[in-house]
Amino acid sequence: MTRQRIGLIAGAAAAVLVAAGAITYAVAEDSGGSTQLTVPGAESADAGFARDMAVHHQQAVEMSYIVRDRTGNAEVRRLAYDIAQTQANQRGMLLGWLDLWQLPKVSANPPMTWMGMGDMPERGDGSLMPGMATNTELRKLQALNGKQAEILYLQLMTDHHKGGIHMAEGCVAKCTVGVEKRLAQGMVDAQQSELQVMAGMLKERGAKPRS
Repeated sequence: MTRQRIGLIAGAAAAVLVAAGAITYAVAEDSGGSTQLTVPGAESADAGFARDMAVHHQQAVEMSYIVRDRTGNAEVRRLAYDIAQTQANQRGMLLGWLDLWQLPKVSANPPMTWMGMGDMPERGDGSLMPGMATNTELRKLQALNGKQAEILYLQLMTDHHKGGIHMAEGCVAKCTVGVEKRLAQGMVDAQQSELQVMAGMLKERGAKPRS
C-alpha cells in the first residue's frame, strides 16, 4: 500500500476531528442555537456511548503503541500512529462531554446496556466489549516482533474496528445529541476505510482477518 493511500486515511480521520472542532463547547448548538445546555441522562445512549467508547478507544491506543515498539515497518507504524492519535483525541472529546454534562465516567450497569446488550456474555480475560482484545492477546502482541507482530496487530485492530463500528452505529441510531451522533457517524466512515486498508496490508503479508 502506498504512503499516499495511508495519507488519505489519516486525512479522513483528521477531518472528523476538525469537523467536530471545539466539540465540548458546541453541544449547546443542538438546542437550536440556545445557550441553554441540553443534558442527557446518566442512563441515556449518549452517556453510555461516551463511557463505553472511551474504554474501547483506550485499548486501540494501547495496541497501537505496542506495535510501534515491535516493528520497524514504516507503513504499519504510520497507521498505528494515526489510529492512536485519532482515537486518543476522540476519547478526550467523549470524556469531555461527560464532564460537561456532569455525568459519571463509570456505570454500575454492564457495558453496552445502552444498546440493549447488557446481558451479552463477555469473552472475559479483559475483553469487555465486542472487538476488544483479551489480556492474553495483548501479551502475545508484546512478545512478537516484525512481520508476526504486524499481522497480529492488524488482525486485532480489524476485530476492534468491527466492534467499534457496531457501537458507533448504535449511537447514530439511539443518541439524541446531534454533535455526538455526527462524531459517531464519522467514526463509522473512517474505521470502515481503515478496515479496507488493513485487509490489504494483511494480504500483502500472506494473512487475512480472523473473522
